[in-house]
Amino acid sequence: MAPERGSILLARFMVWLVHSVGWWPGHLLLYPIAAYFLLASPTPRRAAGAYLARALGRPPRPRDLFRLYFSFASTILDRAFLVCGKADRYRVEVHGLEALQARIAEGQGCLIFGAHFGSFEALRLVADRGCPVDLAILMHEANAARLKAVFDAMGGAARAAAIIPLGTAEAMLRAKECLERNGLVGLLADRAPRAERFLDVPFLGEAAPFPTGPHLLAAVLGAPVMLAFGIWRGPRHYEVRFEPFAEALPPGREGREAAIAGQVRRYAARLAAICREHPYNWFNFYDFWRRGDA
Repeated sequence: MAPERGSILLARFMVWLVHSVGWWPGHLLLYPIAAYFLLASPTPRRAAGAYLARALGRPPRPRDLFRLYFSFASTILDRAFLVCGKADRYRVEVHGLEALQARIAEGQGCLIFGAHFGSFEALRLVADRGCPVDLAILMHEANAARLKAVFDAMGGAARAAAIIPLGTAEAMLRAKECLERNGLVGLLADRAPRAERFLDVPFLGEAAPFPTGPHLLAAVLGAPVMLAFGIWRGPRHYEVRFEPFAEALPPGREGREAAIAGQVRRYAARLAAICREHPYNWFNFYDFWRRGDA
């Protein structure tokens, strides 16, 4: 089945779940769903186990692996409800919002770097409730097309319109326009397609490839960067953290490469720290350290 077709079928299932079944029955269904994928996916299970061993500092037990799979499934379920506008019963604790609001008050938009950690969609709850600004998401083109199909099927047209596909001629222009409106432009900075440039930096005890593209984008746009993590803490409960990360680099190429390399290392170090703090929130199911076949 083509990914686009699968995404649309999944979206339709989620729409049925949201409107016909409700959150609690859907939440209960996650237990057999997570158990099935845990048992039926040996290669992703090995990759997840390798990550957990590093984050936990010990060999993971079966319940650790199940907890990771269940957390991932929970964020997917929550995304369906949030996209459909059913966010009234969600509890969100926010830390560091003052720093973000101060940046916006200065008349300056910024880039928001996230990761495949918790729920990036939870950031929209903050934007909708306490920080009403434009929020656009930069995403690689194939993923953007699939997610747009999911949002369209769910009735989330506004969410779909806010996705900016990377690799298109207008992507940079749309991102720049959003920043000039004091908006926020978010992207995930821990993974990227193999064709992109990477830098091997320390991560959870061993060198791992991190993309340089997000940091180069910040340099080209002349935008400051903040980190954001939407941590899944339990049923319909998230903790969102905003952290200052980097000021805008001065224009020109002099010293840019070294500055970007330093930012990649700092980003990887911060991600490693929060993975150790909340190990069941980083969703990695492939050989991130490239020790074997990806």
